[in-house]
Amino acid sequence: MGVHPWSTWTAEGRIKEENYRLIFGLGRTCCRQNQGVMTTIKWPEQDLAVAEIQGLYGPFTFTERLLQKIWLRGEFDVAHAVTEDSRSVRILNPGRWNLLGGPDFRQARLQLGGQEMTGDVELHLHAGDWAAHAHAADGAYDRVVLHVVLFPPSADGQARRADGSPIPTLVLLPLLLHDLEEYAAEDAVEALARRTDWRAAEELSRLPAVEVRTRLLAQAEERWRQKTRFAQRRVERLGWMEACHFTALEILGYRFNRTPMLKIAARAPLEEWAAGRADAGLLFAAEAGTWSLQGVRPANHPHLRLGQYAAWCRAQPDWPNHLLTLAPGFPLLPPEDNTRPTAIMRRQFRLSVLRARLAREIATEAVGGTRFDNLVCDGILPLLAAKAERNLFPLWFHWFVGDLPPRLGFILKSLAIFDGRAQPACHGVAQGLLGWMLAREANAGGASPET
Repeated sequence: MGVHPWSTWTAEGRIKEENYRLIFGLGRTCCRQNQGVMTTIKWPEQDLAVAEIQGLYGPFTFTERLLQKIWLRGEFDVAHAVTEDSRSVRILNPGRWNLLGGPDFRQARLQLGGQEMTGDVELHLHAGDWAAHAHAADGAYDRVVLHVVLFPPSADGQARRADGSPIPTLVLLPLLLHDLEEYAAEDAVEALARRTDWRAAEELSRLPAVEVRTRLLAQAEERWRQKTRFAQRRVERLGWMEACHFTALEILGYRFNRTPMLKIAARAPLEEWAAGRADAGLLFAAEAGTWSLQGVRPANHPHLRLGQYAAWCRAQPDWPNHLLTLAPGFPLLPPEDNTRPTAIMRRQFRLSVLRARLAREIATEAVGGTRFDNLVCDGILPLLAAKAERNLFPLWFHWFVGDLPPRLGFILKSLAIFDGRAQPACHGVAQGLLGWMLAREANAGGASPET
């Protein structure tokens, strides 16, 4: 297997992925090492379609359905895809997603080791699930040409057809663009965005105003910890400069075009953009067929966003390091001020002045409006908090809201949390509501999350 830029394989079959190590080949239990602390990942014996993984701040689930989405959308580094027997993989068509019985994807068109073929693709979290599900004895799986798994197989994990012939295996873990927890978190947000559930507003409206604010603040703090945790992992994996580069392009692709933007970030590193060698038009064309353009407003068209980023990097080629020089001047809002009205905090600490300075000196005013506020809250502040180890949560909490989904805005206004004057729309409260709704969804039976 070739060396991937974000993870390293060793001769013992171990993979160093981000800031932890997953050690495979241990049956149905894997060990995870993180800064000297060993935790355990146990695979369910009955329901192999879901894995519960112990993260740094509690368990999270990663489903086989999510793995299928990643394959379908190409949300991994397809350019470095290589099977376990060292054949390059080129995906001409991922296949037709089969939600019924049989292989997960039908009629996929692939090139394996330069040989084009058409057939089915089966996905599992664990390579051993092929045998556990008795697929070799099922004629419906005779046309499977590729077995895609999340985790590397053990020595006896080779998938075989009924006639005993081996099926090439592709491991996705070292190719992923995010860590597993971030994929799971984004999938939860995406699922929530597809639903219109006004019961959340009704549940919160029955609580005292002080209790609502307390719960939203607690959930905002959790969302902030999650974002800084993801930023820290990206900095550790890519280094400061490229972490900033990847994050900026990813946010410019929100929400439907994050994946092709990340692929472009990998194809053209920051130094290419800074030197003016990155051609936005050619890079856009290189991802033809992967862009999601339906419903995208003209201002958010990825071709336009790439052109804006090109202008940004030409004007400020060393923008990540310049950001570090500005960071010491950021106001450190006292933690107890999280509960004070946002309007007062913004005036007292001159957040509008800071916003204008960042837009001018970092993004060179190539990107503005609510998308710039997304850059600050989802990128700049979490990255700085991870790099400089400063408590920037109060600043993040009172920052301008960015692209607020209309449903969240309606709920917050109906609860009189955003009133446009003393408490204008702010990022932290919006994130707190989003976190509360995600926790509510995750609770068994839809019970309200407690703080």
